[in-house]
Amino acid sequence: MPNEHRTSPHRLSDPLSDSLETLGLDPAQTALYTAVLRLHRATRTELAQAMDGSVEKVGRQLDDLVRLGVVDERSGEYLARHPAAALGRVIAQRLDRLAEESRRIDSALGSIRGLIHDYDAGHDYQNGRFPVELVSGADVLYESVVGMAVQSPPMALLIAIPDERTMTDFAHKFADPWIDAQQRGLLTVQTVVPVSTLALPGVRDQLTRLVETGGQARTLDRVPSWFMTAGAETAGLPALWGGNLPDHAYNFYLVRTPIVTGVLRTLFHELWGRAVPLPWGRKGDGMVRVLRLAAQGMCDDSIARQLGVSVRTVRTRFAEAMAELGAQSRFHAGVEAARRGWLG
Repeated sequence: MPNEHRTSPHRLSDPLSDSLETLGLDPAQTALYTAVLRLHRATRTELAQAMDGSVEKVGRQLDDLVRLGVVDERSGEYLARHPAAALGRVIAQRLDRLAEESRRIDSALGSIRGLIHDYDAGHDYQNGRFPVELVSGADVLYESVVGMAVQSPPMALLIAIPDERTMTDFAHKFADPWIDAQQRGLLTVQTVVPVSTLALPGVRDQLTRLVETGGQARTLDRVPSWFMTAGAETAGLPALWGGNLPDHAYNFYLVRTPIVTGVLRTLFHELWGRAVPLPWGRKGDGMVRVLRLAAQGMCDDSIARQLGVSVRTVRTRFAEAMAELGAQSRFHAGVEAARRGWLG
C-alpha cells in the first residue's frame, strides 16, 4: 500500500477529532473513518495496513462504524458514505438523544412541585400537625366552601352525595350559592350522586344549571358516604362514615392536610370512573325521549312521527342509549333506564 494512504489518529487535526468525538466517535474510530474516506473503497486488510494495526482490531472498529451508519460494507469491502449524509445521520441520532434527555429533565423539573408537596405532607405527618375542625350546620358548610373559593380561586370542589335527604337540601336550599360562585369563576364543582335522586323535585333543574355553568355530575347506584375535598389541602368528612349529613345535624369534620385530602380525592376519582353521565343534555334528551315513548308501547315509526325525526334517527338513538347503558337489547335498555331514573 502506498505510504500516502497511511494515516493515524495523531495526523488528525484536533478540532476535527474533538468534533467527531462529540458525535460519538472515539479518536481511533475517527482516524479509521478518515482512512476510509481517503481510500473510498478498501478491504479490512488494506485498511489495517493503512492504520498500521491488526486486521482483528481494525475489523472491530469497522463494525462499529457500520453500526453508526457512517460506513457501508459490501462483499468484504468498506465504502465511505458521503460525510454530509453519514455525519448528518449521526447528528440526527445525537439530537434525538438530546431531545429525549431534555424531555426527561423537563419532566423532572415538573415533578419538583409535587415532590415539595409530598415533603411538606410527610413533615406534617411526622410532626402530628393535622388541623381538624368540627363544623356544625348546613349554612356553615355551604358558606365555608364559598369562603375558601374566594381565597384561592378557581377551587376544585369534589363532593359525593349519598342520599336523597342531602340531595333535596342541596337542590332546594344550597345549590344556588355554589352555582353563582361557579359562574363567577371562583370554583368548579364535580359531584357524584345516587341515580335514585334524579327523580326528586328540583334536582334535574339544579344539576342542569350546575353543568351549564361549568360543573360536572355523574350517577352511581350507591354512593358510600358523604365527603368532599376543596382544593388539594382541605377535606370534609362526616361525623360517621357512611351516614348522611341531615341525620347528624350537618355535623362534619373539616380536615386541613394534604394526606387525607389526597386519599379522598383518589376515592372520588375511583367513584367517578365507575359512574355514568346524566341522562340529559342535547344527546341525552334524545335517548331518553325514544326510551320513554318505547316504554309506552310505541313502534319506531310512531316514535319518529311523534318526535318529528326520521326512523333512522330513532334507531340511532336507541343504539346510543344501549351503548350508554351497557345494554344488550332494547328491553334491557328500558329496564336499565327505569332503574337509573331516566324515565321518571
